[in-house]
Amino acid sequence: MLEIEADAVRALVTRLDQRFVDAVELIAARRGRVVVSGMGKSGHIARKIASTLASTGTPAYFVHPAEASHGDLGMVEAGDVFIAISYSGASEELVQILPQVKRRGAKLIALTGKPDSALAREADVHLDAGVAQEACPHNLSPTASTTAALALGDALAVALLDRRGFSAADFARTHPRGGLPGQALARQALLHVEDVMRTGDQIPKVASGTPLRQAVIEMSRGRIGMTAVMDPAGLVVGVFTDGDLRRTIEKNTELSQVLVDDVMTKNPRTVRSKTLAAEAVHVMEEHKISQVLVVDERGALVGALNMHDLFRARVI
Repeated sequence: MLEIEADAVRALVTRLDQRFVDAVELIAARRGRVVVSGMGKSGHIARKIASTLASTGTPAYFVHPAEASHGDLGMVEAGDVFIAISYSGASEELVQILPQVKRRGAKLIALTGKPDSALAREADVHLDAGVAQEACPHNLSPTASTTAALALGDALAVALLDRRGFSAADFARTHPRGGLPGQALARQALLHVEDVMRTGDQIPKVASGTPLRQAVIEMSRGRIGMTAVMDPAGLVVGVFTDGDLRRTIEKNTELSQVLVDDVMTKNPRTVRSKTLAAEAVHVMEEHKISQVLVVDERGALVGALNMHDLFRARVI
C-alpha cells in the first residue's frame, strides 16, 4: 500500500510543468485571498492545504462547497484565487458554484485526476493529480489520490514560500505558540534582545556623580543586581553591580563620601536591541556576568537584561 502511494507522489514530478508555474504565479499575483474547497475526502485535503498556505505566508481559508451555495460564497471576492479539489472533476457541489465563483471575479485553479472533466475545462489553470491506482484493494477508497492531492498542494505552498522569500522568522511570527517542541524552540531561538529586555522605568539608572548610597537604593529598586551610570548626554559610562558593592565594602570602612563613579565598572559589556537573545546569553556566559545593558549606536541606554529575563523567555 505504501509503495502505491509513494509511486503516486513520484509520478507528480513528471507533471510539474508550465501549468504548475502558472498556478504559482496566479496565486502570487492575486489581490485577495486564496479560497480552497472540496467535498468528502477532498474536503479534508482542502482544509489542510488552506492551513499550510496560511501558515507559510499565503492568506488562505477553506470554504465547504455545500455551504458556499447557501451563503458562504459571499466570502469569495474579486481578486481571490479559488482552488477547487475533486479527483473526478465532477463533484456536483463544486460544479454548481463555479459560475458564481467566476462571476464574482475570482480566478479558478482546479486540482483533479481527470484533465477532461468539467472542472478542469472551466479552470484558469488545471493541475493533474491523477494516479494509476488507489491503494485500496478494491481501487475505490480515496487513498493514493488524496495523498497525491495533498502533496501537490504542499508543493504549491512551498513554491510560494520560496518565491516570496518567506523566512524562518516569518514562520515563527505565524506560529506564536509554536506547536511541536522543536517549533517552540525555534521560535525562542529567534527572539531578539528587544523582545525580552526591560525598558523605561524598569531600567535602574543613576547619573554620574551620584553618591554610592543613592546608587545602592536605585539598584535595589531595579531588582536586577545592577544600575547603569549615565553621563549628562544619556550615554552609558559604567555599571554598578552587586559584585562592585561587595568589593567596595571589603575595601572601604567609610562609604558616606564615596561616589558611584569611584567604584563602578567602567566601559561595561553592552549589546544592541536587535541582537539575538541567544547571542546575549553567549556574551554573558563568556564574560561571566549575569546582566547586561542594552545601548543604541551612540551608546545611549535603551534597555537592561539579566539571566532571569532570559529564563522567563525560555531562551535558556
